[in-house]
Amino acid sequence: MGSKMYMKPIIKKQLPGNMNKFGAVYHRNYRDEIDGVKINELIDRFNSPLFVFSEKTIRTTYRNIYREFSNQYPKVQFSWSYKTNYLDAVCSIFHQEGQFAEVVSEFEYQKARRLGVPGNKIIYNGPFKPEASLEKAFKEGAIVNLDHFDEIIKAENVAKKMGKRVNIGIRLNMDTGIYPQWSRFGFNLDNSSAYDAVKRINMSEWLNLSGLHAHIGTFILDYKAYSIQVKKMIDFMKKIENEFQISIEFLDFGGGFPSKNKLKGTYLPPEIAVPDVKEYIETISNALLSNLAPNEYPTVYMETGRAMIDEAGFLITTIEGIKRLPDGTKSYIIDAGINILYTSYWYNYKVEVDRPTQGAYENAIVYGPLCMNIDVILENAFLPPLSKGNRLILSPMGAYNVTQWMQFIQFRPAVVMIMEDGKVEEIRRAEKLEDITNLETVPEKLKHFIL
Repeated sequence: MGSKMYMKPIIKKQLPGNMNKFGAVYHRNYRDEIDGVKINELIDRFNSPLFVFSEKTIRTTYRNIYREFSNQYPKVQFSWSYKTNYLDAVCSIFHQEGQFAEVVSEFEYQKARRLGVPGNKIIYNGPFKPEASLEKAFKEGAIVNLDHFDEIIKAENVAKKMGKRVNIGIRLNMDTGIYPQWSRFGFNLDNSSAYDAVKRINMSEWLNLSGLHAHIGTFILDYKAYSIQVKKMIDFMKKIENEFQISIEFLDFGGGFPSKNKLKGTYLPPEIAVPDVKEYIETISNALLSNLAPNEYPTVYMETGRAMIDEAGFLITTIEGIKRLPDGTKSYIIDAGINILYTSYWYNYKVEVDRPTQGAYENAIVYGPLCMNIDVILENAFLPPLSKGNRLILSPMGAYNVTQWMQFIQFRPAVVMIMEDGKVEEIRRAEKLEDITNLETVPEKLKHFIL
């Protein structure tokens, strides 16, 4: 009788309730509703997975941020960042609240106009603006911020063709003490690039410089960087106003405020690691008021996106399979993949289960349904023993997922919004095969085949 093959035993130390030294903060939370609507009711109506947005949270978040800023600086105007989330329903809420539209492409410009946003309430940014869209933006009075010297020439040619002198702004980049420094976009303020751009614009009979714009980065955790940004931009404004006898009407400080999501690789939970948005507002306002005289306050534009919307979004998913990996790690397979969760590359989402669950918690990997090894949603989720059919509710989900998602292997799911009165509205239906194949054509030669 032959001996059995030796199998090395697997021993994994579990420390329920303790914090992992690499920073995973364990939540024993469960959630069975969103804004008073039961999770099961939502899935029964719209299927899983399902993105859910809260109208109440969106409005409350914006109002709190706007109130805080406008109480400290008298001339502030927020502009909704379309690339953060350009669902019509989401954009419409922000426009109802008084926000302009901030767009970075011809597509987003058209989307804003389709929603009824007038041209003079659109800020048009981005490194590529086709001539036709520039002409439309100039005709409609949009705020256009130019990104590079070739775009200055393009804008000048468009204005000359129109026979009209047009107002433009320029985008700046600078060292504000954060790393990495965003130097790809705009004209550098710390060398002669920005100054040369102003000099070139001032020589043109078709262009009038009326504003300065800068967006120094994204998910910025050091709010003091904004103080450096504001001072540098004001100093530059005063320099060019005096030297070229021009008047700068607006300063646009972009966005970059973080949400309460947890970045991968960070030790502390977001409640501790992420400063309150009030710190950013106070820093910017103090820098403005200490570097400007009361009679020279320009209009300040803010393009805050992520901090406005992230906490308003959730993704409800369902566990479809459970297995142990060869090293003993427990893994769960859910019905939502990285094709609809672009932000899974840098976030450790908060995970809640749909019911109280008994049993020892342990580290687990959460995979999506895609036939791709990279389809990892959570690398180190601390979960109780779950069963097939359990729901996982992931958050915050409001920023970037529904603009950067893609149709890959799976259909994209429905998106619903829970309105302030508790009614649930479908704001984007689930994708169907026809939505994809309607864009395709098959040459006649390929229509006939034998299997």
